[in-house]
Amino acid sequence: MTGREDRQENDLFFVCSLIEAIGRKTKNHRRVVVNAFGIAEIRHLLELADIYHSENMEKLIDNLTEKYHIPQGTFNNVAACRYTVPSIFDIGKVYKRLIIAVSQAKGIDFSDALIEVYNSWIADRLDDYNSSMFFENPEYIYQSYLAGQPLLL
Repeated sequence: MTGREDRQENDLFFVCSLIEAIGRKTKNHRRVVVNAFGIAEIRHLLELADIYHSENMEKLIDNLTEKYHIPQGTFNNVAACRYTVPSIFDIGKVYKRLIIAVSQAKGIDFSDALIEVYNSWIADRLDDYNSSMFFENPEYIYQSYLAGQPLLL
């Protein structure tokens, strides 16, 4: 580990932020982006994330969108947001923390946990910027994920 964060966790953060950026640009639910990539590309992105960090993000988004034939969708959670729109990095961090918790609890790698989380019910809640879910504390989000619904506060 160098710096404040484990390298693999930082790579996961980058990939989650990249998924968010592609989802916003193509107006797709984030699971559409994840499923277009598939497990092999998710693993590849995680493996090379430290290299992709230095790439031009817009170019990388365009290249991946084209390579994986990610269509334009109609899901525009940014335009629908009535409040301050969280950055792609804010959302990347939320997903990263949840994926790490799922990975550790289930004993699976980050790529498998990533696909599981983005294809679960909670992704719809996290991607609704008018809900409070994305800015709840990480343990609340994880426990809600396990429960299959938001917990009562």
